[in-house]
This record gives sequence, structure tokens and C-alpha cells, in this order.
Amino acid sequence: MKASYKKYILDFKRASGTSRGILKQKETWFIILENNSKFGIGECGILRGLSVDDVPNYEAKLQWTCANIHLGKEVLWQKLIEFPSIQFGVEQAFLSLEAEHPFDLFPSKFTRNQAPILINGLIWMGDEGFMLEQIEHKLADGFSCIKMKIGAIDFKSELKLLASIRKQYSKDQIELRVDANGAFSPENALTKLKQLSEYDLHSIEQPIKPGNFAAMKLLCESTPLPIALDEELIGVFDYTKKLALLQTIQPQYIILKPSFVGGFKGSQEWIALAEKNNIGWWITSALESNVGLNAIAQWTYTLDSKLPQGLGTGSLFSNNFDSPLTVEKGTILYKKDKNWPMNLITEVCI
Repeated sequence: MKASYKKYILDFKRASGTSRGILKQKETWFIILENNSKFGIGECGILRGLSVDDVPNYEAKLQWTCANIHLGKEVLWQKLIEFPSIQFGVEQAFLSLEAEHPFDLFPSKFTRNQAPILINGLIWMGDEGFMLEQIEHKLADGFSCIKMKIGAIDFKSELKLLASIRKQYSKDQIELRVDANGAFSPENALTKLKQLSEYDLHSIEQPIKPGNFAAMKLLCESTPLPIALDEELIGVFDYTKKLALLQTIQPQYIILKPSFVGGFKGSQEWIALAEKNNIGWWITSALESNVGLNAIAQWTYTLDSKLPQGLGTGSLFSNNFDSPLTVEKGTILYKKDKNWPMNLITEVCI
């Protein structure tokens, strides 16, 4: 078996705002396996400034992984414990190599275009006009769940946006989620949560920065609005530390990005712990290309979650790869009449 890797830069169609700044490009890496004229591909989705494995020796670790691919995915997963995005890429690459078709990793009703996955529509940060425009488009596109990034513009303007949505649509018509990306301070977070709760929101993601267990525990105890942990999970590798985090903070939900938490295996570990502690969960992609998004979507379907998932980011990029993934009426579908490029692995990535 031979293994190689390739860097790829994804270009945003429009600069996308988060509480950490404006994103214009997204760096990603592919691991490509070749064995007996068969190919497998996996995406190592890294977000600079956020991924725990955003370290100077990242590419060196990819080189090491390819040189030691003979160890197999289980041994490599253990040895790559501090590089969750590479763990995820390795998992995908081996599944892809073993599959009948390199992009059908988890054959199911989803991959046969017999069942969709319910997803939320993502509203990016920007000025009030831009955010309102996005909201109107998502509603017109048939989304019944909208996730809005907050924390970058004036908070009163964000409340005004939420109020305008609720004037037109009740909570039974549109489910609203907000994501603060840690933008609130521990001192003012509860006050802001109380204000936000007036708009019948489903939940808020990561209201304060991760790492402050005591403050987050207090928030989760007294919040009028369900809290979902996201960034809080990044960099927590040890099983006992995962358990301690959940039992200490006791959030209402956790959100799992496979690229950030050790791929499918790492995510399954979090899910098992959450369910034992009566904590809800859903899956979200992390701005991967359609290669990584495809793997996440196919796996997510097998989990049989009834909540809207966060799997609709593929259309953000101008140079993404064509794929059967299609967002339609608030769901993601795998349309068999749309094909993967025949040369994606052999020419685009190698």
C-alpha cells in the first residue's frame, strides 16, 4: 500500500464572518491511499486558529502518517491522538479504499437517495442587511431550522433580527439556534441569555470561551436557554477527562465536529458518554470540502438522529468538488444522478 498527501485551498464565494474574524480561504489536506490499482481518499479538515492540531509540525505529522500507513487505521488512530483531523482523514481513506466505490463509505438509504438528512440553514455574521438577506433566502429555500452566528455585530441589532423573525414565524414554524463562538463574557453571559430566551430559541452554542468549567457549569445550571458545548470539546482526548467535563458542566447538548474530536471513533465516544448522562447531541461539519462533508453526512445518517444536523456548508466555496450532495428544502440529499468527478482522486489530489 502507498500513501501520499496533498494540500488544497478552498476559496469562499463571499468572505464569511465569525466572532473570530473574516474567513476568505480555508486550508484543507487530503490523504490518498493506493493499493492494487484501487484508490482511497480522506480529508484532514483543519481550521487555523481553532483546531487543536493547528501546530507547526502538522505537515510533518502527515508525512509520518503516510510513511507509517502499514500500521493500519486502528494503530494510527491511537498514535495520532493529538491530531484529530488526521485521525479523521485516515479513517475516511481506509473506508474509501475498502469501499466498492471510493465515495460510498456507508451505503444506506441516504446514499441510495431514498432518505434525506434534516439540516439547519447557516446564517453568517455580517451587517444587519446582509444577515437579514441570508435569513430571507434560507426561509425561501424551505429551511425549518436556522442557525445564526452572533457576537460580532451590535447585540441589540442581533436581538432586533431575532425579533423580526419571530414576528413572522413562531417557534413551531421555524426553529432558531444561535452560535456565540464564545463571544460573551462570564459576567454578562446570563443577562444576554435571558434576553435571547425571549425569542423562543432552541439553543445557544458556546456562549463563553472554552476552558472556564466553573463559569460554564453555573451558566448551564441557571440558563433559561439550552446550552450546547462546541469548542469546549476541542483538545479533550482522554476518556476520563471527557466524562469529567460532561459531568461537571452538565450541558443540555454537545455538538460534534469529527475533524475536531477524532473522527468517527472520537465522536462515537462522546455520543456514548452524552447519552449515559442524558445530554443531547448533533453532528456538524467544519468547513470541509465535499469530500469530508460526504463522509460526515453518510456516517451521520447511520446514527438515526431526529434533530437537524449542521451539514450544509459545501456551497460556500467557489472551487469545491462536484458531488451528489445536494441541499434542498432544508435537507441534504445524495442524488445518484449527480456524479463525483472521475478524475478527482487521480488528478485533482495527486
